[in-house]
Amino acid sequence: MPANTDELIDDLEAEQAALERVLSLLPAAAWERPTHAPGWAVRDQVAHLASTDEVAAQAISDPEAFVAGLRGRDRSGGEAVPGFLARGRALAPAALLAWWGTASRDLIAAARTLAPGVRVPWFGPAMSPASFITARLMETWSHGLDVVDVVDVERPDTDRLRHVALIGVLTRPHSYRNRSLPEPTDPVRVELTAPSGALWTFGEPDASDSVHGTAADFCRVVTQRRHLADTNLVVNGPAALEWLRLAQAFAGPPGEGRRPGQFPKSS
Repeated sequence: MPANTDELIDDLEAEQAALERVLSLLPAAAWERPTHAPGWAVRDQVAHLASTDEVAAQAISDPEAFVAGLRGRDRSGGEAVPGFLARGRALAPAALLAWWGTASRDLIAAARTLAPGVRVPWFGPAMSPASFITARLMETWSHGLDVVDVVDVERPDTDRLRHVALIGVLTRPHSYRNRSLPEPTDPVRVELTAPSGALWTFGEPDASDSVHGTAADFCRVVTQRRHLADTNLVVNGPAALEWLRLAQAFAGPPGEGRRPGQFPKSS
């Protein structure tokens, strides 16, 4: 396995540990607190991670069973309450945390068996190990953000956000395809200040359109955890502005995102 994939897995494990610390400190009442995802409480965010990490571990360790299960889901139709939410809502906080703890550790163990060149099946196209692990890290960070946005325990941002920022940049075409819009052709330069103070750059340096600001703000926008208006990102040019209004770094149908004014403007 390439060293960079090992490092990705280490970073995913660290991101899981950071969220686990937050959850371990929550009183029982905090698990029922509504998050900014409509209809989802803190416990629902954790149930989502537990279920998805469970399935992700299976996609790596038993891809045939994962694909068979995917076909079954396609035939079963929609559920009034998805199974993972029903399961999570029936568990006490300690049991729910234990479910996610087991699922997240199983995912790490499975990821460490990935061989170079394999493709991991998923709900969309099959993914490379690096892309698959990066997507799981993004999900852990973003759903964890949904939690820390409404509880009284902090989880400081780290330079692991570079993985989230990279996915945000790479999924720019997806944000348009997902809405049946023509893919953008004008390049956009992205320059971000990392939590450590380092400068991260993406895209062509001479692009006329650009985005400047903190990685924290950028990652919140591309994962639809903040409206652009609630950040201090500096956006130059119509292509850059259009992109950040549509940006969606995760799979699935177009998300509604957040409304302007839901959060204090970042400092």
